[in-house]
Amino acid sequence: MSRAFVVREFGGPEVLKLEQREVGAPGPGELRVRHRAIGLNYSDVYNRTGLYKLPLPFVPGGEAAGEVTAVGDGVTDFKPGDRIGYIGPPGAYADERLLPAGRAFAIPDAIDDETAAAAMLKGMTVYYLIFETHRLAAGESTLWHAAAGGVGLIGTQWSKALGATVYGTAGSDEKLDLARAHGCDAVINYKTEDFPARIKELTGGRGVDVVYDGVGKVTFDPSLDCLKPRGLMVSFGNASGYVTIPNLGVLATKGSLYVSRPTAATYFAKTEDLRRAAAALFDVIASGTVKITINQRYRLEDVPEAHRALEARETSGSTIFTL
Repeated sequence: MSRAFVVREFGGPEVLKLEQREVGAPGPGELRVRHRAIGLNYSDVYNRTGLYKLPLPFVPGGEAAGEVTAVGDGVTDFKPGDRIGYIGPPGAYADERLLPAGRAFAIPDAIDDETAAAAMLKGMTVYYLIFETHRLAAGESTLWHAAAGGVGLIGTQWSKALGATVYGTAGSDEKLDLARAHGCDAVINYKTEDFPARIKELTGGRGVDVVYDGVGKVTFDPSLDCLKPRGLMVSFGNASGYVTIPNLGVLATKGSLYVSRPTAATYFAKTEDLRRAAAALFDVIASGTVKITINQRYRLEDVPEAHRALEARETSGSTIFTL
């Protein structure tokens, strides 16, 4: 028997119920995986609340690091005993699970399980944002919202390593210090400062080349005022609610701006794209270019409390569950 958190109705952290279940043997093309560490992401909250709807009931959790314990027919890439990581499909909030082999990738010896679990979805999100949604180049400037969060800390470091000028927002002095220590050239308290005015001041009135925003509704409109003419607004999350643009003409009046709403599901639909991103992420971690900050650790049984803390914006860096 394996423990797993199951959502049988959409709602708050209280709908997460720890249950016992049989995992079974892997079918064709599947792996049976025993988890060693599990990552927490805001997409897990979206699934739990129904913002991103999954068929009920389901086991949340989109990433974990673990060990292959059995392989199904046709699996040639992995064998029992291999260390693997994955992002998606949901099902990570469990001791063990079955996983399509095409969604897994090897974790190199230089990366421990906790670091992998803390970094994979966040870091691979950063990979597609700065290499594929917009190929960030040396000399460009960028604004990262929630710069002290899990994605933000990786994004600011990796962007700086590419030679970009990096600005970041956060909501407390502690988080501003954390963002500054992870690559931001300047940091802005979005609660007490007019961040578009501050960005214009920092850039001599020009604006930044690209804004990366996982916050959503409350930051979207003012972020448009942070961009240079023909700049790119990348909205990749909805922590404060969905973004709507009732009048596309606003993009014209603010300088012929571009807007993108990318997702990992699209960028990593193919196994080769998924594994290329994982390899790139593990390389920059192993080299020390990107350091992973794990500021919260919970036991698996404490998943509801971790969700509450994440939604209350009490966390910084990455959060993981250990078993």
